[in-house]
Amino acid sequence: MRDCQKENAKKRKTGCIVLAAGFALFFLSRISHSFAQWYSENVYSVWVGSIGRISGVFPCSLSELLLYLLLLWLAVTGAVRINRAIRKKEEKAVLYSWLWSAFLLAAVLFCLYVINCGINYQRASFSESSGILIREYSKEELKKVCLKLTDEVNALSSEVKRDKNGIMKMDAEAGERAAAAMEKLGNTYGVLSGYYPKPKGLLVPWILSVQNLSGIYSPFTVEANYNSGMTDYNVPFTMCHELSHLRGFMQEQEANFIAFLSCGSSGERDFCYSGKLMGWIYCMNVLRKADYDAWEEVRAGLLPEIEADLDANHEFWAGYDGRIAEVSNQLNNTYLKANGQADGVKSYDKMVDLIVAYYIDKEKI
Repeated sequence: MRDCQKENAKKRKTGCIVLAAGFALFFLSRISHSFAQWYSENVYSVWVGSIGRISGVFPCSLSELLLYLLLLWLAVTGAVRINRAIRKKEEKAVLYSWLWSAFLLAAVLFCLYVINCGINYQRASFSESSGILIREYSKEELKKVCLKLTDEVNALSSEVKRDKNGIMKMDAEAGERAAAAMEKLGNTYGVLSGYYPKPKGLLVPWILSVQNLSGIYSPFTVEANYNSGMTDYNVPFTMCHELSHLRGFMQEQEANFIAFLSCGSSGERDFCYSGKLMGWIYCMNVLRKADYDAWEEVRAGLLPEIEADLDANHEFWAGYDGRIAEVSNQLNNTYLKANGQADGVKSYDKMVDLIVAYYIDKEKI
């Protein structure tokens, strides 16, 4: 009994220290953006190159496997301890041992989140680092960008593989090609250079589908995971989006924009199509709200074969609409706002500001 109490005290003390360290680093990054920048460039990159490489050895998502093991451990050991405590077959100190073990695990996971994710929210943005700065633009400028994207998507639509239903299919396994696309973009933008592990599709994509999520970055294993069940044209863009988080760029609009750039410059037909089509969708959504007549005009110029991809995507996600998706969206919205993204889930759409700035300044449309 006494040994059990000592062990509980040790777990409690260790958990409190780890938790305090996590909070200290988190709040330090909030009050000192220079610290967050230094940390992201000099420390976080080491975690990516070490933890990311170790995780990359596993052919499937290590974070997914660990999640299942964690849930199994919590369910089995928790049920056993509680049952024995109720029946008084064990002293309460043994039940407390399990609770303090869970507390210690939670503290470690929180600390991993901070050092592999939370601090990065406070670093300099990609737009600042790359010189692609957002500015005010007119409806006419937005329309010009949408027309440009429509032409690019139309041209690419005939170059990608399609199944018997006319739906785009990827040329080959995309994980290694996504990492290569990001490495290639790193040659243009130095802040994106570095090691990229292969993104991994979940063995059970339902976990993401019911939450209406196309991908997720795991700070616990430094992995880029994607929804392997969704429509193919979503996959390359999502892979590159999640990989951008491994360079410390956590803001969703910037991860979207980086994915747009990396897909477009990859030289891979299906990647280019994925990036341009996703950029087109986001830009057209904003144009529709700003000028419906202009949206109708541009929308009419999209080639019919692309409609098969849009319809397949709509049908896939419609099958998962429900209460779980609503709750997930609200949680994600709260999470993003808590990390400094005031627009919450609407921040994903802010990539349009970067795309318009990019096309006006770089493409001179």
